[in-house]
Amino acid sequence: MQTPRFFEWRRRALRVALSYYVTNGLSAALGMLLISGGVHLFLGAFAAAAAAVGVIVVIPPDQPAPRSGKFWQLLPAALVGLPLFFGIQLLHAAPIRLGLLLVPATFVAFLGAAWGKRGLPISVSVMFAMIFSMAVPGHGDIVSAWSNSLYFALGCGLYLVYATLANAVLNARYRGQMLADTLLSLAKLMRTQARQFMPAAAAESEGPAPLIGQLLRQQAALADQLQAARNILLESPRTSRRLQLAGMLMQVLEMRDHLLACELDLDTLKARPGQVLVLSALREVLDALADKIEQLADALLVGRRPPLFASRRTQLAGLQWGEDVDVPAVTDGAAPSPPMLARGLANRVGHINDEALRLIALARGEVEPDVAVVRVAWQMFVSPTTWSWHPFAGLWRWDAPPLRHAIRAALAIATGYAISLGLPWGTHDYWILLTIVVVLRGSLAQTMERRNSRVAGTLMGCLLAGGVLAAHAPPLLLVVTVTLAQGMAHAFAIRRYLVTAVAATVLGLVQAHLLNAATSPAFEVIERLSDTLIGVTIAWAFSYVLPSWERTRIPSLVARTLAAQGRHARLALGLGQLQAVDNEPELQWRLARREAYDSLSALVQATQQSLSEPRAVRPPLEPLGRLLARSYQLLAQLTAVKTMLLLRRERLKLDQIRIPLMRAAKTIEATLTASPLAPPRGGARAAAFASPVSLPDPFENDLSPWVLRRLDLAADIAVQLREDADQVLQPLGS
Repeated sequence: MQTPRFFEWRRRALRVALSYYVTNGLSAALGMLLISGGVHLFLGAFAAAAAAVGVIVVIPPDQPAPRSGKFWQLLPAALVGLPLFFGIQLLHAAPIRLGLLLVPATFVAFLGAAWGKRGLPISVSVMFAMIFSMAVPGHGDIVSAWSNSLYFALGCGLYLVYATLANAVLNARYRGQMLADTLLSLAKLMRTQARQFMPAAAAESEGPAPLIGQLLRQQAALADQLQAARNILLESPRTSRRLQLAGMLMQVLEMRDHLLACELDLDTLKARPGQVLVLSALREVLDALADKIEQLADALLVGRRPPLFASRRTQLAGLQWGEDVDVPAVTDGAAPSPPMLARGLANRVGHINDEALRLIALARGEVEPDVAVVRVAWQMFVSPTTWSWHPFAGLWRWDAPPLRHAIRAALAIATGYAISLGLPWGTHDYWILLTIVVVLRGSLAQTMERRNSRVAGTLMGCLLAGGVLAAHAPPLLLVVTVTLAQGMAHAFAIRRYLVTAVAATVLGLVQAHLLNAATSPAFEVIERLSDTLIGVTIAWAFSYVLPSWERTRIPSLVARTLAAQGRHARLALGLGQLQAVDNEPELQWRLARREAYDSLSALVQATQQSLSEPRAVRPPLEPLGRLLARSYQLLAQLTAVKTMLLLRRERLKLDQIRIPLMRAAKTIEATLTASPLAPPRGGARAAAFASPVSLPDPFENDLSPWVLRRLDLAADIAVQLREDADQVLQPLGS
């Protein structure tokens, strides 16, 4: 009997199978199969194995990317890798000179981290070129070095052409898959937010408590996924299908903002027993909307038209507010009553409902997308695809993390190479080096995560590869095994490294057997396990050498966050978008909003990674956690104001709020960008924005007093945010 749990498992497995990263991995595997098979047919088995090494070297930077610039994204791996492959081949018979090339080349290769996420795959590719060159049998003479390098170059060149063409062919598929992956992350965030509507005791009974840290991590992950989706979806949105998907992505951005605004007044409502039923009903609505978003993602993955769903507005309008709605609108001065706050929260959930309806209508082709901004300025929303020397020029200071990591990696490789020369077996001395390359990361947290996954994955991979090799499978089956292993290793390298470790172990063992079939398969498995343990130990030990602790990055990340929040406040509170005759004000606001979320994402990730570091070097986590939480609270308040300005402007007296909006924007930006430990400006803020009158019912009267209240709360949060930032920066000496 098939249980609901089985159906859920099957649905998740299908999502993984149809994901963009599995598609990309299978594309890489197909390219490797075609190239190695074609070379085998014309030049023989050894040439095919050497060409496959060239393919393996170019594969790491082959990720879903915009069509323009794809070739140049891959080219550095081949250009830098080829001469190093040749040099290692030439020095096969001279271990000392080989080491003298290997260590400084490692230092140069790891400087690629200066280019961030674009540079790291190039670093890995360059290291693969040297390490796998050690795996290709050679005699250390110029003839064999040239011969093997030509096979290697053939594999690199063919895969460059193949990957560029495959990326263009798969571009339309990638667009839908990237959007589906983003929708699934949004639905996950919606469910976590829905759990926030529950009393603490009820949430704990369902599982781990939905702490603010979980929301922060999911917000940061969603920000990263949104940028990856922008890079694909917003490139040349000219055809009707591209415009449709771009419009859907814009709706996702609006839903994220409204979802963040659901944090407003939540703590006040959770403290009132009379609002428990209301919050429970709102949670059910939010979970139901998350279900619809997941169904839309599934429809995108399988290429079918998503089903319609009934609006939840009627259900929201029929909620019982827990207290008499006719009670006075204020309970203390200008503070709104709990029923009024509950109605406001329900209305924000209603905005999410409206955006979900429009999102599905867009997917069904029933409404036209409104993407005028990105259609004419899409280049401003995507990551650059050109290479620049500026990151390299900024490396040469002692505290630069990429420079320290390059030195650390070179020392680790030198140690691993020296140990490999002294081992009694030494048939695959490059395995230790390969383990160091894939485990040693720029932060201790990432290194430890890779260390654990590498050991577990190697053990499982050895069992799988041992079974394949012990069965004396024919060469064709071994080639297919290598191809599939390469595809899985590439597909899950970022998403789930344990799978990559298993596949990479199978790939390494079978590839080594193809290159040198004289070695005993059983001995290769034992050697692989031993070399992996040695390699992860070296990588782990050297992660403490010249460390770049996260506390060194925190001051610059905090400064970036405050500047981004200040600029976003200035643009979000401006009336230019309502009065402009072109899209320039909206474009500037959208760019500022993206930077606000991206800066917070970087700060959340640095904070999370610092938790794995020694206590003595951790940044002050308590004020840092408050800073992150209040940053999102400020975004939520500004979103609420922006929503009223854009969606309910007919209920506003713009002449009355114009001056307060300008003052609030100026004060918030000045507060956030002030010098550290500057005196707080709470008094001036309160006098400028606090509304002394009672707040009217927002569903029947003028909303201007509510705008003034949101401005007052936002300015107060800005003061607290500045104080939290000072408490973070002061112990760090900034």
